[in-house]
Amino acid sequence: MSETPQQHARGLDPQGRIAREGSLTRVPPAFRPVVAAARERLRDVLGARLHSAYLYGSVPRGAARVGRSDLDLLVALHEEPTDTDREDLRAVERTLDAEFEQVDGVGALLYSRARVLSELERYDLGWFVACLCTPLLGDDLAARLPRYRPDSLLARETNGDLAALLPRWRERIAGVADTEEARRPLVRFLSRHLVRTAFTLVMPRWNGWTRVRTRARGEGAPARRAVTVPADRRQQVQIRPCSRRYSSWARTESSAAGHRERSTSA
Repeated sequence: MSETPQQHARGLDPQGRIAREGSLTRVPPAFRPVVAAARERLRDVLGARLHSAYLYGSVPRGAARVGRSDLDLLVALHEEPTDTDREDLRAVERTLDAEFEQVDGVGALLYSRARVLSELERYDLGWFVACLCTPLLGDDLAARLPRYRPDSLLARETNGDLAALLPRWRERIAGVADTEEARRPLVRFLSRHLVRTAFTLVMPRWNGWTRVRTRARGEGAPARRAVTVPADRRQQVQIRPCSRRYSSWARTESSAAGHRERSTSA
C-alpha cells in the first residue's frame, strides 16, 4: 500500500499510523559535526551503561538554524539513572555546547530502558520515543513499542496530567528570575510543551500529526499565543503567562478526547 499525498501531509504512513518525524539523513550539513560528536561523547562517557540514544527536535527534522537552534537528545540507560549518570550527562551537554557555536545550547533527557517501555509510559514517553525521536546509538526501543495512530486514546493518555501541569507551569513563570539567562530555558520548555499539547489534543479531529503549524489551520492557536519567543534569541526573551483562555481550551479538548474515546469504545 503506497502513501497518499494526504497521508504524507498529515504525518501518517500508508496504514494511517503516525510516521517518525525525523531522520539522520535530514540533519542539516552544518549540524552533522555536532551530531557526530554527540554520538562519540555519549558512547565514551556512558559506556556499558548506555542502552540507546536519540535526537529529537529541529535538528533531525532538518529545520535547525545555525546559532539559534539547540541540540536535543534523549538517552536511555540499561538501569535507572543515578546522580553520577546525570552529572556525566550534564558534562557532555556543557562540552558540546562550548565546542560547537552552531548550537545555542545542548539538552538531554535521561531515562531507563524499563521506564520507556513501561505500561505507564506507553502512550506518553513511549510515543515520544517511537514517533518524535530519531535513533542515534544502540537498539531502537521503538521496535518494542506500538505503532501509534492519531486517535483519542493517544490524545487522552499523552495529556493525562495536563490539569496538574498547567498550574505548576504558571507558578514557574511567576517565579522565574528577571534575566534572559533564567527565562530562555523556561521559554523553550513551555513553548515546546504547549504547542505539542495543542497538536496532540486536536490530532483525533484533524486525523494527523504535524509540527508544521500552517497545516493544522489554526488548531493550535491558543498554544502559540501562550508563549512568545523572539525571532532573535539573543534579544531579551519575553514570556507571556499561560492564559486562562489556553487553560480553558486545553481542558476542554482533553475532556473531549476522553469523551470521543468512550464513544468509540461503546
